Amino acid sequence: MSERVAMVTGAASGIGRAVIAAFVRSGGSAVAVDRDADTLGWVADDGLADRVAIVVGDVTSNETNVAAVNLALERFGRLDSAIFNAGVSMGGGLLDLPMEDFDRAMNVNVRAVALGIRSVTPAMRAAGAGRIVVTASTSGIGGDPNMWAYNTTKGAVINLVRAAAIDLGPDGITVNAVCPGPTETPMTSRLQSLPEVHEDLRRAIPLQRWGQPEEIAAMIVFLASREASFVNGAIIPVDGGITASTGQFRPRASSA
Repeated sequence: MSERVAMVTGAASGIGRAVIAAFVRSGGSAVAVDRDADTLGWVADDGLADRVAIVVGDVTSNETNVAAVNLALERFGRLDSAIFNAGVSMGGGLLDLPMEDFDRAMNVNVRAVALGIRSVTPAMRAAGAGRIVVTASTSGIGGDPNMWAYNTTKGAVINLVRAAAIDLGPDGITVNAVCPGPTETPMTSRLQSLPEVHEDLRRAIPLQRWGQPEEIAAMIVFLASREASFVNGAIIPVDGGITASTGQFRPRASSA
């Protein structure tokens, strides 16, 4: 990652923060995008202000995405990678969840990614190469009870990644998706605070534990690197093996 520059949305915490930290440790720089300036205070607190620029804005706005691209070019002189990680979770029954909530989930989880890809493509085309990585979910690969809105948006963004990979491949731009399984982040804090749900999810994972943001970030950073030059249109679960199961039986509990 030496001298490489990434744009990262949803950078305030969790996976986005872990991705930026990994980029900087590897010698890269980043533009951190999130909607609340206070939640991006960790950049200064961790002493990264010289390597991480900040854009405060809503990723469902084209202006925010364009501003992040422009800042990367002005501050660091290039934009090698874009990690579209911002997202919202949405639970509720098919007949109960207000359509306004579904529309919001579509805006953040799908529309914002489309806007982001459209925003970074000109700079990457001009450079002759680029890496785009989208944080999808195992919930985009299969269905979950009372999660139809989230399932729909993550399934949609997975096929957006495939289509974008086909369209942008001739320009040397790769587009891939990482699908995290249950991961301990602020977005999943509601589930983590429910002992029965947390334990049920843990037991469904063959590794018998939840994932950590740094473990998801490791795959994202690889896909954003030069070494992933022939990986394109891939949908990669990073889930402790949860998608390897049919879901009919729980994995064997650890004997430790």
